[in-house]
Amino acid sequence: MTARIIDGKAIAAELRIKIAGEVKRLAAQHGIVPGLAVVLAGNNPASESYVGSKAKVTLETGMRSFDHRLPETVSQAELLALVRKLNADPAVHGILVQLPLPAQIDAQQVLAAIDPGKDVDGFHPINAGRLASGLPALAPCTPLGCIMLAKTVHSSLAGLEAIVIGRSNIVGKPLAQLLLAENATVTIAHSKTRELPTVCRRADLLFATIGRPEMVRADWIKPGATVIDVGINRVPAAGGKSRLVGDVAYAEASQVAGAITPVPGGVGPMTIACLMVNTVRAACAAAGLPKPAV
Repeated sequence: MTARIIDGKAIAAELRIKIAGEVKRLAAQHGIVPGLAVVLAGNNPASESYVGSKAKVTLETGMRSFDHRLPETVSQAELLALVRKLNADPAVHGILVQLPLPAQIDAQQVLAAIDPGKDVDGFHPINAGRLASGLPALAPCTPLGCIMLAKTVHSSLAGLEAIVIGRSNIVGKPLAQLLLAENATVTIAHSKTRELPTVCRRADLLFATIGRPEMVRADWIKPGATVIDVGINRVPAAGGKSRLVGDVAYAEASQVAGAITPVPGGVGPMTIACLMVNTVRAACAAAGLPKPAV
């Protein structure tokens, strides 16, 4: 068996076209242009690259982009003051504070200060609680993208056995909640799970979000299963260079799985596209409009 490759790059491109259509509709029918504010503190190269990608996609989809660059020395009070200003700005529908933050900043306090209705990262405790309660909420972008990718293989996730390896607040836990909302049967596995490979072999849907390069081997995978690899790990390559790999040993896993996401080009592009989805949804909710068709 050779797995179908789930092309996250192509799927994200299609999603961005749909988002752009919704943005045009909102502007034409309601005079609303969704706005996304991204706050970057410090000069972490990976964060700068990611923020640049977000700004580019924001503008490509017809939304407004508000970038706020703060020095590495920014104080907690200064950052909280900016968040309060963005909360009060009606042109800003989504606020994203890029992590990690400088060492002197309490990230949880900053994230909790964001208006939950503008929390397009889905990290606010109120959104986490609403998601866990089955209430409407802004969900974290990576888990949202994982669900969309799985649904390109399975029209319905109802009744499927889903195993999520990883229990972070950013991916593992919210992904489990979204899967429950799709009526999947969900197990969260982690580093303390006994007989982890045996547990994983039960999965119709296997989501790897561990942060350990190529940990999931072919013999962990049920033949024909759908494998969504959330990991992004940089490992040494020939000639002193490096390369990106996922949490799944892709070459061998693709000989067993029915469908699999590559790294790069799988979950990553969907994360940014889903940030745009959340911004459009936040704009509609702020205006009392129905949920958009994305």
